[in-house]
Amino acid sequence: MRFQGRGLVDGEGLGPALVSEKPISFLGGVDPKTGLIIEKGHPLQGELVKGKVLVFPRGKGSTVGSYVIYSLRVNGVSPAAFIALEAEPIILAGCAIAGIPLMDRPKPNPIGIVRDGDILYVNGGSGEAFKVDGEGYFKPLIGAKT
Repeated sequence: MRFQGRGLVDGEGLGPALVSEKPISFLGGVDPKTGLIIEKGHPLQGELVKGKVLVFPRGKGSTVGSYVIYSLRVNGVSPAAFIALEAEPIILAGCAIAGIPLMDRPKPNPIGIVRDGDILYVNGGSGEAFKVDGEGYFKPLIGAKT
């Protein structure tokens, strides 16, 4: 399955999906040292973002959330890539300074199609994402042209 959207932060990421139907607050909602989602009552509370492709509607909360995203990268616990339905400035700035691939406005909407644990490849420059199926339909090589 292929998703086409708007490429915002260049780079490639590959990893298991972590999908949320709810926005995520990075300031106070994600521990920057561990990558654990700690926002009380959030459907992903207790999940780790490290190495995952985070699929979610948008960020929420303080602009300091951008620095939390950067801290996740510095601490080695960042997501492999972000797919947002609409990337607002907090997410965009955080991914840009951290060098984490980011795309938004994916078509079709991956929420409801992609499940937690599905393997996704994201190209943040071209705004393309692919769901890697179990039969090797798409076996990307990170760094290869897509």
